[in-house]
Amino acid sequence: MTTMRLCSRCASLGLVICSALVNARADLTWNWNYFGSGIAAAGTLTTSDTADSSGFYQVLSISGSRDEVEITGLYPTGMAIPGNEPFTVDNLLKPGPGGQLTTHGLGYTLASGAYANPFFADFATPPGYLEVFTQGSVYRELPVQFYATPVPEVLSTAWAFSGLVIMALGRNLRR
Repeated sequence: MTTMRLCSRCASLGLVICSALVNARADLTWNWNYFGSGIAAAGTLTTSDTADSSGFYQVLSISGSRDEVEITGLYPTGMAIPGNEPFTVDNLLKPGPGGQLTTHGLGYTLASGAYANPFFADFATPPGYLEVFTQGSVYRELPVQFYATPVPEVLSTAWAFSGLVIMALGRNLRR
């Protein structure tokens, strides 16, 4: 009887913990890159795990490099990168072809003190991606090709923990 009550308590505790892990926020990781004439940028970024009503995810962090210069951080949402006022970044991203960024795009800082803002120019003919690059008095706006894909999750923490709980319960039941 004592063993059965212990196993029952372990099972209940395991289910509560697994449920909490499944419902916990799990940010998404993406691989991204863009390139154009004399421009090559690539890295990873992290977004919220829930898309808004238009299918966009909020970018929370970014890493990588642009032309072999390290990216030091995401520029704050709602702010314009220096030299590109009044155009604020919204740091939104969605999966799929075309229009993965909005007309406000991503903003990020570089170790060199420069700023970059790739965005989707739906007003251009034909519509496509552009990058604004600023450093001091330098301002460039050039066409680029932008791609971002979510990194598939190999094994979620919840599933791994569930497996451990099931193995422990099985071991206890055998005793």
